[in-house]
Amino acid sequence: MIQVDQHVRRARDAVRAKNWHAAHAACMEALRAQPESAEPYYLLGLVALENGRLRPAAELLSRARGLQPADARYSAALGKALLGMGRLEQAREAVDGAWSSGATDAVTLDTVGVIYSQLNVHERAAEAFRRAAALEPKDAQLQHNLGWSEQFLGDFDAAERAYRRALQLDPSNHKAWLALVELRKQTAGSNSVRELQALFGRSRDAGARLHLGHALAKSYEDLGEPAAAFDWLARGKAAVREQIGYSRSATEAMFEAAASTAGAVAADACRSPDPIFIVGMPRTGTTLVERIVSSHPEVASAGELRNLPLLARRMSGGPATRRFLDADTMRRAAEGDLGRLGRDYVESARPAGAARFIDKLPLNFLFAGLIGRAMPEARIVCLRRDPMDTVLSNYRNMFGPDFDPYHYSFDLAETARYYVMFDRLVAHWRAVLPPGRFTEVRYEDVVADQEGQSRRVLEFLGLPWTDQVLDFHENAAPVSTASAVQVRSPVYATSVGRWKQYGDRLAPALAVLEEAGLLQPG
Repeated sequence: MIQVDQHVRRARDAVRAKNWHAAHAACMEALRAQPESAEPYYLLGLVALENGRLRPAAELLSRARGLQPADARYSAALGKALLGMGRLEQAREAVDGAWSSGATDAVTLDTVGVIYSQLNVHERAAEAFRRAAALEPKDAQLQHNLGWSEQFLGDFDAAERAYRRALQLDPSNHKAWLALVELRKQTAGSNSVRELQALFGRSRDAGARLHLGHALAKSYEDLGEPAAAFDWLARGKAAVREQIGYSRSATEAMFEAAASTAGAVAADACRSPDPIFIVGMPRTGTTLVERIVSSHPEVASAGELRNLPLLARRMSGGPATRRFLDADTMRRAAEGDLGRLGRDYVESARPAGAARFIDKLPLNFLFAGLIGRAMPEARIVCLRRDPMDTVLSNYRNMFGPDFDPYHYSFDLAETARYYVMFDRLVAHWRAVLPPGRFTEVRYEDVVADQEGQSRRVLEFLGLPWTDQVLDFHENAAPVSTASAVQVRSPVYATSVGRWKQYGDRLAPALAVLEEAGLLQPG
C-alpha cells in the first residue's frame, strides 16, 4: 500500500503540473500494484477530462465512484464529464451525489457550483460557491464565481461585495473588473477608468485585454462618450480575434444545414404542448420577453438551456469535434430518432413541478426545423430587432472566446454578415413552419406597447391574460444572462436606435447590410 500511495502522490503532482504523460504512467503503476484503488482511476479521468476526451473520462470517473461512492470529488468530476457529453440527467444525478456526499474541499464545491449553474439550479449553485469561498477566502476566482451566482439570483449587493473581494485579493482580475463595471452605471464621480486603462496597458494576455476593453467600453458609454467606448471595444476584441480562428464558411454551412432540417413531423413525435422556445440573436429582447411570459402563473423559466444542442449532438453520433454546433451535427440529427429527441428534451428540460416552461437559449433559432418535427406542439417565439441595433448589441456584448457559436461577434463586419444569415433563415422558418407554432416579435414593438405585445404573445401561447406579466421586473426568478441587471427594471426605450450614436465607426456593418438589401442607402 505504501508503494501505491507513492505512485498516487506522483500522479497528483503530475496532474497539478499538467504533465499528462507522467500522470498516466504513475497511475498505471498504482493500478498494477492495487487494481481496485479508486484514486488512480479518478486521476486518469481528470487527465482525460483536461484533454477533452469526455467518453473515456466518464468511464474512468464512473469506475472510481463505483469503487468509492462516498467521495464527492469523484461524483463532481463525473458530473462535469457527463455534462460535456450532453448526458444531462446523468450529470444531475452525479452532481446531486457529490452534494449529498458532503463535499468539503473548495475545488470540488466550485465544480459542483459550476455544474449546478449550467443546469440552471442557481440557488444550490450559489450555496456551493458560498461554501467554497468560505473554505478558501483568499481565492479570487472563487469570489468571482460567487459574485456571478449572486448576480443571477438578483442580489446585486452581495454580488458587488464578492467582486470587490476578488479585486482586493487580485487587483488584476480582469473578469471581476468587467463584472463590477457592468453591475452599476459608471458616473463622472464614480468610475475606474484610470485603473482599467493602466491594467490594459500593462497586460499582454489576450483574454485580459478582451475583458478590460469591454469594461472600458461600458464605462465610456455610461459617461456619454460613445466614440471612445467603441474604440476601446475594438481594441479589446482585436486581442483575441486572430486567436479564435472564426470560419465564415463553416457558419454558412451550418445555416444551410439548419434550413434543411425542416420536414414532416416524426411519426412518434413528442406531442407535449409544454415547451416554449424564445429564440433569436442575442441581445435582441429574448430575456425581456422571457421575463414577461415567465411572470405568468402557469409558466416557469428553465433558463438558457443547452439541452437541445447537446442532445442533438449526442444523437447525431458524428465524429468528435471541438465545435459546439456544426453542419454535420445538424444533418445527422435530422436523420435520427426525432421522437426520442423530443421526449428526451422535455424530460431533461422541464423544471421540477412545472407544466409549461421556457427554454430561452437564443441559439435554438437554428433548431426550429428540428423542433417542428420532434415537438410539433411546442411554440417558438423569435425576437427581431432593428438590424443595426442587433449588430451593434452583439458586437458590444462580451461573449467568451471559448464558445464558438458566438465567434462572429469579434469582428463588426462578420457580425453583420451573421445577421444576414439569421434574417434569411428566419424568413425560411416563416415560410415552412405552421404560423400557430412559430411567430416573430419585434423588440421595438414591445418597448412601444408592452401590454399589447404581451397580450399577443400570450394568445399565441394559448395562455389566459393576467396583469402579472406587466410587472415582469418584479419577477424574482434567477437570470443567468448578460441582461441580469436590466430585466430587473421596467421597460425602457434608451436602447432603440442606439447605433446612430457611433457615426462612421459602424460603416463596415452598414455596408454589409445595405448590400444584402436590409438597409436603405443613406
